[in-house]
Amino acid sequence: MKKLIYILFLFIGFSAFAQEEKPLVQFSGVIYDVDSNTVVPYVSITNISNKNSAFAANYKGYFSFVVQEGDSILFTSIGYKRFEIVIPTNLQDRKFTAIIKMKTDNISLPMVRVFPWASVEEFKKEFLSMKFADDDYEIAMKNLSKKSLMELSANLPRDGMENNAMSFGNLHRSLGNQNMVQNNPLLNPFAWGALIKQIMDGDKKRNK
Repeated sequence: MKKLIYILFLFIGFSAFAQEEKPLVQFSGVIYDVDSNTVVPYVSITNISNKNSAFAANYKGYFSFVVQEGDSILFTSIGYKRFEIVIPTNLQDRKFTAIIKMKTDNISLPMVRVFPWASVEEFKKEFLSMKFADDDYEIAMKNLSKKSLMELSANLPRDGMENNAMSFGNLHRSLGNQNMVQNNPLLNPFAWGALIKQIMDGDKKRNK
């Protein structure tokens, strides 16, 4: 009699355990950004209902692992809001595929101002000794000064227009002087006479 009661209780315990055991489901899917519709890689996936079992999506946002019906699955990633999904029950194929769309989480950080001065006194000292940059008028006056223009004229090479003007001027002078006879002063007797007269006048001045 005792053995029969023990077997009965054992059968009831196994039946209750079998009823509490939820069916296994192959959970697969791809994770996308809801705004840009691009995949979100390496998302952390946690099964909250099964002792916080951890999984991760690959670099293409794809994941696949085994869960139980009714489990709560949490998706987390840096820069995105937490997303949670519950596995449906009474699935015929024991498979569940989902497209997870995560939304970016904009975090407003407080403003940080970085100053290169250790104290207010150093800031005042640097401010008083600060040299202000020239405005547009001062810069234009320096660029148009005589010294600046002379330096530019001496150092900058001629452009095409200047070379053309110089070549045209040389050609014009050569054409204008081609019919002119250039006299050689060594063959001019009047020049020799003037030279001799100058020499003699110089000797007379020395004698006096």
